Amino acid sequence: MKRPAPESRPVALTIAGSDSGGGAGIQADLATMASHGVYGTSAITAVTAQHTRGVESSFVLPTAEIDAQIDAVVGDFDVGAAKTGMLATTEVVELVTEHARSFPFPLVVDPVMVATSGDRLLDERAERAYESLIAEATLVTPNADEAEVLTGVAVDDVERAREAGEALLEMGADAALVKGGHVPGETVRDVLVRAGDPATGAGEPAVTTFEHERVDTDATHGSGCALSAAVAARLARGEGLEAAVEGAVDFLARAIERHYDVGRGPGAVNHSVDR
Repeated sequence: MKRPAPESRPVALTIAGSDSGGGAGIQADLATMASHGVYGTSAITAVTAQHTRGVESSFVLPTAEIDAQIDAVVGDFDVGAAKTGMLATTEVVELVTEHARSFPFPLVVDPVMVATSGDRLLDERAERAYESLIAEATLVTPNADEAEVLTGVAVDDVERAREAGEALLEMGADAALVKGGHVPGETVRDVLVRAGDPATGAGEPAVTTFEHERVDTDATHGSGCALSAAVAARLARGEGLEAAVEGAVDFLARAIERHYDVGRGPGAVNHSVDR
């Protein structure tokens, strides 16, 4: 008779919507966490019917069910880090914020507000509700469009990305990664802005810019989810914030370059690409 050989892994939590096509949302988060050697748990906020060409429909779960899922996970698992994705409504954002205030672990907030097409995904009330959630974030990871919605800063270069990042710190986030994927140019520049002193937050913000050559592909579905999930997974493993972000940015560059050729649309990022 074989004896069991259990494996112990760090645990991470994703609070996000489900993507039936598997490229983004909960499915992308859990796949990314697994590829980083982390056990992924989840609280599903919404169910969507989508594929590589777009979203057909969506249904937001009752807040009581979302609440129960979060309680079930944090009440049983030793969660090392969490991340948020699609929160969909003001009520869901407020519920997650309430939980975040008591999280004893790092929280990565991916503010899913603006579609790749440029369409706004939330009403103004829900966008305003994000300000309180950002105040609880270890790291917030907006793309250029989302950074503009949150801060009013139009991000079109590194200096403006820094300005938006500093504004997010003023809103209460410990750090902000303003992503450059939506900014034109052959080089993608992601700008990490952190409070000056890790202990007190005093002093000038520290700024680090990560650069990658842009990959000529439209197969970027799930890229924001994969990046924030990779950061959360690395934080759950005990990595420092800058190292976690650097590793996640490198991971995403490879995930886009070696994307999945699936579906009849552009495809999806490769959540299982070699780390």
